Amino acid sequence: MKRILFTLFISLVLFPVIARADISAPIKILLVPGHDNEVWGAQYGNIKEAAMNLAVATRIYNILKKDKRFEVHITRDSRGYTKKFADYFSGQGDDIASFIESAKKEMQKKIESGNFVEKPNPPHNRAGEDMVNRLYGFNKWANENGIDAVIHIHFNDYPRPYKWTIGKYKGFAIYIPDGQFVNSKESALLAANVLMELDKKYAISNYPPEVLGLVSDQKLIAVGANNTLSASVRSMLIEYAYVYEKKMRNYATRHQIYKNVAELTAAGIKNYFFPK
Repeated sequence: MKRILFTLFISLVLFPVIARADISAPIKILLVPGHDNEVWGAQYGNIKEAAMNLAVATRIYNILKKDKRFEVHITRDSRGYTKKFADYFSGQGDDIASFIESAKKEMQKKIESGNFVEKPNPPHNRAGEDMVNRLYGFNKWANENGIDAVIHIHFNDYPRPYKWTIGKYKGFAIYIPDGQFVNSKESALLAANVLMELDKKYAISNYPPEVLGLVSDQKLIAVGANNTLSASVRSMLIEYAYVYEKKMRNYATRHQIYKNVAELTAAGIKNYFFPK
């Protein structure tokens, strides 16, 4: 049944890609390796998600950078946040706070008027205030700089008693904006192209909320919570695997997966923007 539903979704969603209007090159991509060296996200043993995210994002960056049709930006490297973003956060703190407050007020008005319907979302770990500001800051920067797609790179987790415990779920999933957000349609099309590539080598998540592969969400700042991304800014958050999966616990297989998923993701991005 899952495969039938997935095929039906793809047939309904992907065919319009061929007919969509061309976008002027270079295509501007913002890669966001999730978390950072201070708040590193999920962990299995000594393997920290922030390092895993950076490993994959860097590979995607290097692939797309070689293609002159793309202009690629990345929020951090091995030394931390790049100067571009470190300077942005240090100089735009008040403006980012105003951006967040304004977006939340506007969304609350839409909810109260019935123009936006709140829906249940998959559970997520609560981000600290500093990370919340950074995530909204990425959205603000993307809007201001004409970014065509913001892609957040992550590995998944499920509550476990200890960092050496192996969890019950496995597989990948891609989170996209709720259908009521202004950037939802094209974000879903982009994500579907990436999902089709990843599905060639890897299994979709067996966590119940993620079994169709594409998961719409209202609360993830990364995909545009409170409608904070412009209609022209496609967004998605990719969870490539659960950090405790067997294939992620071995150094050699883990690094091979970094290479594979980066290549597949880049292929999906290219297929969307430059359909054959």
